[in-house]
Amino acid sequence: MKQLIVLAAVLPLMLIFMAQFTLEQKNSAVINALQQQVYTAKEEAKQQGCFTPSIIEQLRKDINMKLGVPEQDIIIIATETPQYRINYFDPSKERGMIYYSVSVPIEKIVAGGKLIGIPAERNKGVYTIEGTTASEKLPD
Repeated sequence: MKQLIVLAAVLPLMLIFMAQFTLEQKNSAVINALQQQVYTAKEEAKQQGCFTPSIIEQLRKDINMKLGVPEQDIIIIATETPQYRINYFDPSKERGMIYYSVSVPIEKIVAGGKLIGIPAERNKGVYTIEGTTASEKLPD
């Protein structure tokens, strides 16, 4: 009987570890899909010299379709003025660079949060991909 009582106390805690592993796999798949979408948009922006409104809108739609995140929750901050490729050393390192930052909310971070005392509003997060890339657009 003693073993049954211990099992009843320990089993839910052990199941949380399995659920957390599964949740980590799901979140990892979401992050990988997001990185793929951002990479695709970045490569197109390199060719255009900046993130054009059409690239940003297409990125929002792709993230919405792949991940199911509402478009109004996706935050995209990017260089929207054309940057041109330069063929000389620039000590300021700012000319010809395209900056971008894409943030997407993650719904659930910890499995079994209620069981261990984490309220639902604190069991959320935001994943952000930010970086720079050199423009490949040549001046006219």
